[in-house]
Amino acid sequence: MHGKLQRKTGHLLNAEPLADFKVGVDNVIFSVDTDQNRLLVLLVMRHDAPYCGCWSLPGTLVRQGESLEDAAYRVLSEKIRVNNLYLEQLYTFGGPDRDPREEEDSYGVRYLSVSHFALVRFAEAELIADGVSGIAWYPLAQVPTLAFDHAEVLAYGYQRLKNKLEYSPIAFDVLPDIFTLGDLYQLYVTVLGEGFSDYSNFRARLLKLGFLEDTGNKTSRGAGRPASLYRFDADAFELLKDKPMVFI
Repeated sequence: MHGKLQRKTGHLLNAEPLADFKVGVDNVIFSVDTDQNRLLVLLVMRHDAPYCGCWSLPGTLVRQGESLEDAAYRVLSEKIRVNNLYLEQLYTFGGPDRDPREEEDSYGVRYLSVSHFALVRFAEAELIADGVSGIAWYPLAQVPTLAFDHAEVLAYGYQRLKNKLEYSPIAFDVLPDIFTLGDLYQLYVTVLGEGFSDYSNFRARLLKLGFLEDTGNKTSRGAGRPASLYRFDADAFELLKDKPMVFI
C-alpha cells in the first residue's frame, strides 16, 4: 500500500500544471406534444463561433458572481416563457477537447459544461424570438447534428427522463390537469417507446399507488366506451414520496 502511495505521489509531483477552467451551463429541456404524441427537445441556433450556424442546446458561460442555477435560468429566460419551470442539475461534462476554443486559447483554458434538465408543458411554453432567429422544438427522432458534445448531453438527459418516469410523478407536469388513463399511458409510450408495458398492467399498477383521483366524470372519444377522467392528487402523493415506488 505504501509503495502505491509513493508511486501516486511521485506521479502528482511530475504532473501537468493545474487546469484553468471556464464554466458554462447547457439545458436539456423536454416537452411532450400530447396531440401528436411526440417527444420534443428545445434547440437554438448558434450565431457565434465556434459552430456558427449549427443547432445546440440552450447554453451560456457563467458570469462573475453568478451561480450555476442562476446562469441556467438566465439563458432560458431569454429563450422561453413557461410557468413554474423547474431545473435540476444533470451532469458535468468536462473532457479535454470538448470545445474548439480550448485550442485557440493561448492560456490553455478548459471549458466545462454543467448540464441541467427539465420537462415542461408544451401548451404553456412560449418560445421567445425577440430579435433572435433559430429557436425551435425538435422531435427527438429528428434532431440534427448538434454543436460541441451536445448529442452526448442530450442522450444523458433522455436517459434521466426515462428513469424519472419510472419512480417519480414527472408525467403529471406535462399532462392537462384532467386526463384519462389512456392519455397517461400514451405519454409513457411516447417517451419510452412501444412495448414498455401492456395497458392493463400499467393501469392496475398506477391505480394501486393511490394518488390518482377519479373525478367521477367521463369523456367519450370515438365509438369506444366512455373513459373515466382522473386528476393527480399531490397531497396523496406527498404521503408516499419517501417510499420506494415503481410506476411502470
